[in-house]
Amino acid sequence: MNKKLEKLNRQLAQGEARLRRAQHEEKILEHQIKQLTRKERTHRLCTRGAMLESFLIRPEVLTDDDVMDILKQAFSQTGMKEVVSEIVKGRVAGKPLTE
Repeated sequence: MNKKLEKLNRQLAQGEARLRRAQHEEKILEHQIKQLTRKERTHRLCTRGAMLESFLIRPEVLTDDDVMDILKQAFSQTGMKEVVSEIVKGRVAGKPLTE
């Protein structure tokens, strides 16, 4: 009976060790996901910022407030919100844009 109990205790210890390893691996994977998400966002921000700058005249002399004012004005134009909304709806529905 004693040997059976020892065997069960060893199996329990091995199971707990496997659980700890799996939990550690889970934390590592979660960290990797966060890093990739952050890198994707940083890349997206840089790319879109460059796109915006390509439309500005002498962007180096404009302040952040100037750019915000320009964007507010551009997006308050009649129909702009509808255009953006339609593009987003198309993307969410999985439809590629034809334009």
